[in-house]
Amino acid sequence: MKVQTRRQMLATSARVASLLAAAGFLPGIAHAAWPKAAFESKSLADAVKALGGGAPAASPDVTITGPDIAENGAVVPVGASTTAAGATRLLLLVEKNPNALAAVFDLTGAIEPNISTRVKMAQTSNVYAVAMTSDGRVLYAAKEIKVTLGGCGG
Repeated sequence: MKVQTRRQMLATSARVASLLAAAGFLPGIAHAAWPKAAFESKSLADAVKALGGGAPAASPDVTITGPDIAENGAVVPVGASTTAAGATRLLLLVEKNPNALAAVFDLTGAIEPNISTRVKMAQTSNVYAVAMTSDGRVLYAAKEIKVTLGGCGG
């Protein structure tokens, strides 16, 4: 059995990859689709409208977690969850940020509708957790988080 050198193996791999690409078996460049208009929105209603939702309504089916006081607005831990049936999206919005929409999470039936992340906050503000459902309902919960040191340029 002839032993291939690393250089020979890489050359062979490159030829195989180029043949597969020429035959159409390798995918092209992948680009993530993101709702630009929603992320450029300035309010809860505008963000929901840009994502195809209706009028948001406060609901006990949506919960938001976060600190009462964040010492550094650059890294504020927040979480959202919902018990609403048919939830397809969870959104996090920071009311007084230059762009209100901070995150969008698409949900499937295979995962638990419970997320957590960190957001930047420019100043003390209401933070909204929004659940969008398959039947068109838009439900939200809000929490005021006080910021002592701003994270969005402050």
